[in-house]
Amino acid sequence: MIKKLLLPMAGILVPALVMVSIAGNPPSQKKKTTTTAVKTTTTTTKKVVTTKAAPLKGPDRKFMDLTVNPGADFFQYANGGWVKANPIPSTESSWSSFNELRNHNLDILKKILDASAKNTKAPKGSNTQKIGDFYASGMDTLTIEKVGIKPLEKELLAINAIKNTKDLVERIAHLHRIGVGSLFGFYVDQDGKISTQYAANLNQGGLSLPDRDYYFRTDAKSENIRKEFLKHVTNMFQLMNDGNADAKANAIMNLETKLAEGSRNRVALRDPNANYNKMAVDEMIKNYPNMQWAAYLKAVGIPPVKDIIVGQPEFLAKADSLIKAEKIENWKTYLQWQLLHSFAGKLSSKYVNESFHFYGTVMNGVKENEPRWKRMITQTDNSVGELLGQEYVKVAFKPEAKAKCKSMVNNLMAALKDRINNLEWMSAETKTAAQHKLAKITVKIGYPDKWHDYTKLSISRGDYVGNIIASNEFDYAYNMNKIGKPIDRSEWGMTPPTVNAYYNPSMNEIVFPAGILQPPFFTADADDALNYGSIGAVIGHELTHGFDDEGRQFDADGNLKDWWTKQDAENFDARTGKVVKQFDGYVAIDTVHVNGKLTLGENIADLGGLTIAHDAYIKSLGGKPAPMIDGFTGDQRFYLGWAQAWRYQFRPEALMRQVLTNPHSPANFRVLGPLSNIPEFHKAFNIKEGDAMMRPEADRAKIW
Repeated sequence: MIKKLLLPMAGILVPALVMVSIAGNPPSQKKKTTTTAVKTTTTTTKKVVTTKAAPLKGPDRKFMDLTVNPGADFFQYANGGWVKANPIPSTESSWSSFNELRNHNLDILKKILDASAKNTKAPKGSNTQKIGDFYASGMDTLTIEKVGIKPLEKELLAINAIKNTKDLVERIAHLHRIGVGSLFGFYVDQDGKISTQYAANLNQGGLSLPDRDYYFRTDAKSENIRKEFLKHVTNMFQLMNDGNADAKANAIMNLETKLAEGSRNRVALRDPNANYNKMAVDEMIKNYPNMQWAAYLKAVGIPPVKDIIVGQPEFLAKADSLIKAEKIENWKTYLQWQLLHSFAGKLSSKYVNESFHFYGTVMNGVKENEPRWKRMITQTDNSVGELLGQEYVKVAFKPEAKAKCKSMVNNLMAALKDRINNLEWMSAETKTAAQHKLAKITVKIGYPDKWHDYTKLSISRGDYVGNIIASNEFDYAYNMNKIGKPIDRSEWGMTPPTVNAYYNPSMNEIVFPAGILQPPFFTADADDALNYGSIGAVIGHELTHGFDDEGRQFDADGNLKDWWTKQDAENFDARTGKVVKQFDGYVAIDTVHVNGKLTLGENIADLGGLTIAHDAYIKSLGGKPAPMIDGFTGDQRFYLGWAQAWRYQFRPEALMRQVLTNPHSPANFRVLGPLSNIPEFHKAFNIKEGDAMMRPEADRAKIW
């Protein structure tokens, strides 16, 4: 896999500006409501429909809390038993179906990597040698403890040798090449308005806390985080025996706070037009002279470019002014910190433990770090993911699963086509353009048709940090060298074992890695109602991202271009306004509400995904009645499939971070929110006016 360097993702699990995925990082649940039981969902006949192989199973009853009225809190009704029986492990900030599946995939990957690491006679340059040696280097704790900070000494000395602005800018460029995203993000991707070309992109960055607002909020929790951050930075420098650790920590906080002042907030970053500002390089050299652009571009290794797409010009102006205003010693301290921060988890245990204490315990409430083998598998996947992915799909993804998923995608696309045709609020002109865009969506399932070539990447058994740097340099050079070349539409933004999915608006594609096409989200021979309610709604979620408040601004070819009539755009905004208002009303933790504008795209995708997945499920029945399985009707199983896929619980610290920084709503609201707008859900569970799960008709959101 080619890592999407410096590009955030969003959608079903991970956050993003360019790619939208199904799962945030991560969704969560908080509140519980217990009321009286509802008999209509559990007293139906016990008839079981069987396949040739085995009886089809309905929703998992042990996950449910049947003392809860589904009309009061459907999340608790569907998942209350699971929540009670599954306390969050001490190594996790949350626990969910995604974690369960990730652990299943990690077990498969461990067997692959253990066998590869033991095979010391594998041919040099083979998949087995590279993934085996990479994993072995990370598991070699004796060597890692022995070398300590030495793997970074060369980089630290180079930073210390900086004497002027040109040196500083060239060192920033070098750090970008080795995977240290200091000051700003610079990468190559499709031109947002000319999707047939690659373009250089520059975005705000350089902060160590999760979001710009962490530097300014005045509540007690935020102030404590800043206090703990200062301690953490001080401790990290002290671990290097730096006698000036306190002063360096204060200098870093001061500099990062100034960078945060010039940064846009999360909601502002969701506007693709506002974050597309193409500038000529000559203009940038003139307007931002302190950044030494000629020196930077040469040092970063990009082929000649005439233009750069600047996401946030005001941040660039702020950074340029700080290059001149701040003492060179402060910049050296900042780069030392960014290097140490980026690699702390890859060094000896004292650095790992200190980094984990702040980013794991303080920020997310996690009690202890994951076992090393899990962390090393994750790093192997991050660094050489498509090499590892080739081995994963051999054992974890069968052709019949791919065929079944493809069939479901076709049904979902047909359902969305019908939905578009039947929209009463959209004109024929815009419908034609929407249908054209839908028809041109590319579908990728399981794994790439063309694997990335790692021939030029050298991996050695004895140098863990060196392997990571080599991988980062390899990926960055590949990314820079895309300039002037044809768009490669075969590339994937996630590795095959990833438990996630995404929509990429510039490619106009939906992508489903093999990692998520596993139980509980997808089982090839399972009941269709459950499959459509879980993976079907995930597919629908990604399809709908092409038509959410951000995705709708891109045309069928992936260009940022307005294809809507003025009236249709106004109608769309009026309908999505109801979604904003609905989610603004949800209290996630303490007195903190969900941010309806930040989460709008994901909430639209959840609502649209469920709606078209249900249509597709009904189509799949071919006019026949759905069977009753384990006491549940087809529609009941469908909606329980969605709710149980989002079984989630969260530590308070991590939930707070989720609400403040993530474009996905907490998981309980991903169940309660969209379902409360859907009449078919109300009918399936006999939900009445006045029940919490039924929104007043005038307030209901209905978009796609």
